[in-house]
Amino acid sequence: MTNLELQRIANEVRKGIVTAVHAAGAGHPGGSLSAADIFTYLYFEEMNIDPGDPAKADRDRFVLSKGHTAPGLYSVMAQRGYFPVEELTTLRKLGSRLQGHPSIQYLPGLDMSSGSLGQGISVACGMALSAKLDGKDYRTYTLLGDGEIEEGQVWEAAMFAGFRKLDNLVVIVDNNGLQIDGPVDEVCSPYPIDRKFEAFNFHVINVDAHDFDSLRAAFKEARNTKGMPTAIIAHSLKGKGVSFMEGQVSWHGVAPNDEEYEKAMEDLNRISDSLGAIS
Repeated sequence: MTNLELQRIANEVRKGIVTAVHAAGAGHPGGSLSAADIFTYLYFEEMNIDPGDPAKADRDRFVLSKGHTAPGLYSVMAQRGYFPVEELTTLRKLGSRLQGHPSIQYLPGLDMSSGSLGQGISVACGMALSAKLDGKDYRTYTLLGDGEIEEGQVWEAAMFAGFRKLDNLVVIVDNNGLQIDGPVDEVCSPYPIDRKFEAFNFHVINVDAHDFDSLRAAFKEARNTKGMPTAIIAHSLKGKGVSFMEGQVSWHGVAPNDEEYEKAMEDLNRISDSLGAIS
């Protein structure tokens, strides 16, 4: 898939995020938007998955460790064909398959129910180890927030992954620099993130989270890395694509009102116009 095609899909993913959170009147747009390009690359280019057979044994696994950005995951899954895009407006509604945090009880295609920060990477380690023990080729990917990695369990899991040489595991950190209480370097700084993962025997790659050439090169490098897990530190912009949300911690967990929704969609539609229509 070309970069232009991926950019077009990522922008549709962003539209879905804003639409879902607005319809719910609650949710987390900022971190979902910052990770939209990562979601898009994983689901449309990197992972071996099949929406028509979401439980196939040899599929790659994905764990959304920062589970509050479920709107981003749901939006890319809808674009990929796991369920109709129109269903995004049921986010957080009573009886909806799209819970505030991902739940495998309701939605086929999810590999883990998540939301308690810090726990996803531990489960991802278990999935990667299981593949090793069973002699299987599937890979496991997990997306963490940079505020989330302040959790101690993350580093216990990292120690385990490095010690067990889980080279079929890719940990992605959405490093947008902001968490619910403010800048991560002012709340409880996790920096330098790359050197911390290196200390736990990870191969570490720093990338621009919004550049598909960078993402493509990083995931290729991860596949070619043997004997150690990979951590991709994805430097991103919170609220990416929506002018008044970009770089604003206030949009961590707030839904846009009707006027803000219209303004956000105007921003995203302008991007669509600049990229051209999806064929």
